[in-house]
Amino acid sequence: MNDFEFYNPTRIIFGKGTIAKLKDHLPHGATVLMCYGGGSIKRNGVYAQVMDAMKGWDVIEFGGIEANPDYDTLTKAIDLGREKGVDYILAVGGGSVIDGAKLVAAAIPYQEGEPWDIVTEQVKPKIGEPLPLATVLTLPATGSEMNHTSVISRRATGEKFAWRSEAMFPVFSILDPATTFSLPEKQIRNGIVDAYIHVMEQYATYPVNAKLQDRQAEAILLTLQEIGKKAIQTPLDYDVRANLMWTATNALNKLICKGVPEDWATHLIGHELTAFYGLAHAETLAAVMPHLLWHQREKKADKLAQYGQRVWGLEGDDEMVIRSAIDKLRDFFHSVGMPTRLTDYGIDPDEAAERIRTRFEERGTVLGEHHDITPDQVAEILRMSK
Repeated sequence: MNDFEFYNPTRIIFGKGTIAKLKDHLPHGATVLMCYGGGSIKRNGVYAQVMDAMKGWDVIEFGGIEANPDYDTLTKAIDLGREKGVDYILAVGGGSVIDGAKLVAAAIPYQEGEPWDIVTEQVKPKIGEPLPLATVLTLPATGSEMNHTSVISRRATGEKFAWRSEAMFPVFSILDPATTFSLPEKQIRNGIVDAYIHVMEQYATYPVNAKLQDRQAEAILLTLQEIGKKAIQTPLDYDVRANLMWTATNALNKLICKGVPEDWATHLIGHELTAFYGLAHAETLAAVMPHLLWHQREKKADKLAQYGQRVWGLEGDDEMVIRSAIDKLRDFFHSVGMPTRLTDYGIDPDEAAERIRTRFEERGTVLGEHHDITPDQVAEILRMSK
């Protein structure tokens, strides 16, 4: 097992009716900038619960944060927060809203340059500098409610970047599974796939004798496989949605990756697919991962064989198990309604391969747990997505 440090200060408040507990955890006298998305929280009752819990607080609202939050939208929230003198940020929504709110929280007090510098990691906000952030989660998927990572798109320039700082862990996050009951099927599908691939990128690398981390990762994968279709078919089943919400949080709260190598190649390739073609984040991941695993199967052989044996109960020689495990992965995505090829979206894999190869080549980007997946190999992987 590799050496590691683990730090996660976020308080989780989980369960039915817990939005009412906002009043117990927000500091009295705070001027709160409440960030949310397209307005679904006003239709499903979440907005009313939040506002009822925040009676007595000065609340400034900013709505309209998109899926794959756009930098130009977020600069408006930053300007509003500065104008109103807010000193606390509350994100009410899914991972995109929370990711966007993290940039808002970091950028409002930042005066040394453009907020985009934070995203491109030219600036690393120090603990104590950003405004405090809390969240009310409404879509289980990204784990942003319990981690220090944010992903921001800049549609004007066709860019999408992940950034991180320990200062950006939410102070607390409220997770009420009932907030997910009215979500569209596509969003639940995306959340299931996003969480599953988060785990795979922390797990399907190479063994370092980290027995507990492997078992924790496998438990999350098995849980998602067990509840995936149920979460879509029985949207009002509280227990299923509760398990989905907590499983997605644990998929990326930075615990299962400690002491083990990680491979975020699928995510980084996926970010470019979103930037160029506008696909939802999870859609890009599902269109890349099966092909990437097959392309890298020799380097990942030990862990892929373990994945097939422990997670799917497969038997036989390693080559057969690996092939079948990747097929099972693809079949699981299909079972929740997720396509696994770029051509399913009308995207030419050859065109996408060349565009992303060129961008990675210009940036000098290499990917994978061994830092040896070259831009040319990225193109090979994308051409397989037919």
